[in-house]
Parts: sequence; C-alpha cells; structure tokens
Amino acid sequence: MAQTMLEGSAISAFCGGVAVMLSAGIQTDEAVYMLADEHEDSHFKSICSAVYRDLAEGETLSNAMEATAAFPDYAVSMVRAGEAAGRLEQVLRRLDVYYEEEERTYAKLRASVSYPAALLAIMSVILAFALAFILPVFIDVYNNLTGTLTAGSFSSMNVSIIIGWVALVITLVCTCAVLVLTFLSRSESGRQRLIGIFEKLPFTRDAMYQLALSRFTAALSTYVSSGMNTESAMQASLEFVTNERLRPKVLAAYEAMVDAKNPRSLAQAITENDVFEPLYARMLSVGHETGSSDEMLSRLSQIFFEDSLERIDKVIDRIEPLFAAFLTITVGATLIAVMLPLIGIMRSIG
Repeated sequence: MAQTMLEGSAISAFCGGVAVMLSAGIQTDEAVYMLADEHEDSHFKSICSAVYRDLAEGETLSNAMEATAAFPDYAVSMVRAGEAAGRLEQVLRRLDVYYEEEERTYAKLRASVSYPAALLAIMSVILAFALAFILPVFIDVYNNLTGTLTAGSFSSMNVSIIIGWVALVITLVCTCAVLVLTFLSRSESGRQRLIGIFEKLPFTRDAMYQLALSRFTAALSTYVSSGMNTESAMQASLEFVTNERLRPKVLAAYEAMVDAKNPRSLAQAITENDVFEPLYARMLSVGHETGSSDEMLSRLSQIFFEDSLERIDKVIDRIEPLFAAFLTITVGATLIAVMLPLIGIMRSIG
C-alpha cells in the first residue's frame, strides 16, 4: 500500500506512457512493466511495479491503480469508465493532458508565491526586531528627555508603535497564508482543500466552477460512450461534482431526466437548468440531434478545461504585482515607524 499519492506530473507520465504503448499494440500489463523498467528505483517505480503485479494476477487497470492508493479517485473512476466503454487509450490520453496541465498550474502557483513568501518572512523578522529592540531604545531616550519633550513628540512615538504592530500583524498573517498555500499545493489532498477554498473566493470562484464543469462533462462523455443510458450516466457523473454552485444544477437536471410525468432528454435537462452556458448548451443539442453526444461532451470538456486554466493563469499573473505592492507598503511602514521617533527627538532637541 502506498504511503503517499503520486504527484500530478507522475500521474500524467503514467497515463501518457501507458496510452502510447496501448496505441502500439502492447498489452496493458506489459506496458506498465515497461514503464516501471524505464525508471530508476523511486516511488513512481514502486507504484508501477505494484500495478503490474495486480495486472499479472488478472486485475483490471482501474482496480490495480485503486489498490495502490497512489492515484486520485477521479483518475481511477475515469479509467474504470474507459475500460467499460472500450476507450481506455482515449481516457488515458485525456488524463495525461489533464494532470500535466494541473501540475503546470500548481507549479506556476508555487513559483509565483515562493519568492514573495521568502520576502514576507524576512520582513516579519525585521519588523519584529524593530518592535522588540529598536523602538524600546527610543522609548528610553524619550523617558530621559521627559522634561524637554513636547506632546507632539510623544504622539510621534505612539504613531510609530501602532504602525509597527499593524505592519507586523498583517505581514505575519500574509506570510502564514502564503506558506500554507505552498504546502497544500504539494499533495493531492491539499489541492482538494485548496480547490474548496478557491471555490469560495470571488476572484477564483468562476475558474473553479469551469474546472468542476470540465471534470463532470468528461465523466459524462465517458459514461455515455460506454453504452450507458443517459440517466445512469448522469447519476454516475454526479459523483465527480463537489462544486457548491454546480452540484444543485446537475442534480436538478438529473431529476428532470427521471421525472416520471415529463422526462427530459440529456440536452434538454442541461439547457433548462443552466448547467452549460447557452452557446455550449446549443452545441450539446446539436450533438444530441446528430447522435454524437459523447463526442460533443468530450469537446466541451476540453473547452471548459482550457477556459479554467486561462482564468487561473490570469489570477496567478496578478499575484506577484500584488505581493510587490504589499511589500513596498510594508517597507514604507517600517521606515516610518523607525523614523518618526527620530523626527520627534530632533524636534525636541531643536
């Protein structure tokens, strides 16, 4: 049993490698064995070896992947649906792209916040040092010059102390938030928590909705192509919908499809319950009319996924300027906190 899940890049390499070998006519167990043989001793190699052993004993690829506990539930479920549909190679290629892009996104996120996180940590130390050692020195000077100090001098000291503490608290909060963000992005369970957090934030909510929509549509496409009726496919795909905005819409669409009095088709249910935007709902209706619903769903899944990545990239591109602005303000606050007492002393002496 694996101790930890594979990283997104490793899952992408596994799915992509197996898909390429399947397209060359190599059997699944042999493909996994060859994939393990290509890598040196590592966590990835041990997982591939465990999958191969189960395959050699007659297990399906999805069951073998699940037994290792190293693959996300989404990947396992999609592979299982692909096996049932006879489209294992296509599903593996889709998972290859999905996890490759997911890993790229999280890598960019880590790179965007790691440098500001280091600067924030250093700034926290500087502010703490200023409050603990530098400002007390000024306070002692003020106490020694009590007879000559004006009320304005004491006011300058109070303002500097307030600025220092406010800057320190804000910096520490931001530093902790960035460090937690960096830590969570390194594991699958942490990423799921991040997704839950991002779904509630106004500037990432729409991107997370599109990502959830892509996963749901990909699952629905795979189940429909397996020969499953649309009602059962919709019910099975509900398992992948955890987004709080999307799930009520999908559930309402499913209930409309199984309504005994006035059942709706898949395209009608999705259109009437605003699961897709009008343009994409119309595309699905066209696919339904031409008998290619699974292909249209697959295409829409890719569109939603690319839209989600584009939205996430825009958010990430804004992170560094925001951190730079915050650091500039923090440095300015630190300088003001240190300089105000000096100005007060100079005025008193002068």
